[in-house]
Amino acid sequence: MNDERCITYIYTYILTCPYEPFSIYIASRQLPDQLALSIHLDSPAPSHFTSQHPSIMYASGRCQELAHPNMINFSVSVFILVGILVSYLPQHYKIISKRSSRGLSPMFVLLGTISGTASIANILTLPESTRDMACCAEIGSFPCAAALLGIAQIGVQWTCFFFIMLLFLVFFPRPSDDPEPDQFDSSEPTWKEAILVLALSMTFFAVALLGSIVFVYAAHQHIRGWATFLGLLATTLAAVQYIPQIITTWRLQEIGSLSVPMMCIQTPGSAVFAASLAVRLGAAGWSAWGLFILTGLLQGCLLAMSLWFMWRDRKNAKVGNARDAGGNDVIQPDQEGSEQTPLLGNQR
Repeated sequence: MNDERCITYIYTYILTCPYEPFSIYIASRQLPDQLALSIHLDSPAPSHFTSQHPSIMYASGRCQELAHPNMINFSVSVFILVGILVSYLPQHYKIISKRSSRGLSPMFVLLGTISGTASIANILTLPESTRDMACCAEIGSFPCAAALLGIAQIGVQWTCFFFIMLLFLVFFPRPSDDPEPDQFDSSEPTWKEAILVLALSMTFFAVALLGSIVFVYAAHQHIRGWATFLGLLATTLAAVQYIPQIITTWRLQEIGSLSVPMMCIQTPGSAVFAASLAVRLGAAGWSAWGLFILTGLLQGCLLAMSLWFMWRDRKNAKVGNARDAGGNDVIQPDQEGSEQTPLLGNQR
């Protein structure tokens, strides 16, 4: 029996080659020259065998690397994971407490939801990620959890933004809620637009899910192209995601239901998150971590605008309070003066 006959298409099946004693643990159903395999050597594998199948040695080395996670990288990754979750809580709370999503752009919500869906589908279908997931059968539970933290980070971010989309729909301001319908601004988003955001978001989710299943099981030789397409789509949408929100915030001249604390956490966090993914995926995974570099830059612009509006509003409020305080010293017609009342009050 030659070496090639030891490679079968049976998923997760262990064979022992009588030609030379070493075991092969199949971790994929791909063609022999495309297999990402994990090797358990009872004795060294034949050199001519590994030279014909270099992906075997790559997978074996990768699994050995993941079996001994770096505690510093693990701690940083957990910190980022918790930070992503915490950073979205102020936005969730503000929409719920105000019971209104006024100030959020429908296009911002739509593009963010689709971009997040493309991003999670991208990292789940990247060959580097699938190889790491296949190694979980070889390594312990803790190393496996550490290896999949990058996927968990993007998954948490997608879930949190998807929840924002739902809150945007639930607390969307409607004309019936306006006590003065005549003052309704035609430039404000309509309820139909909010429903359209939900419909398009769910449609793309279904397309990404079905497309990933097809490429994983029926056209695996094109899986990297599909993952790259999803990554490019996510990056492109992220590049324009904040433009509608910047326009909406500038037009309103106020932040509305937009959460400044969320942006204060996420803007610097995007750089740390991108660096963490780059370390895990390397240059080949640029389509995954490049998304968060662009997002951080655009979110920083929106944050600067929001902080300026907050500073302006507080300054105007202080001026208004000072004027009100000065006006209270003027004697009103229905007020009686006393011996201590100034004749001219504080008027100049």
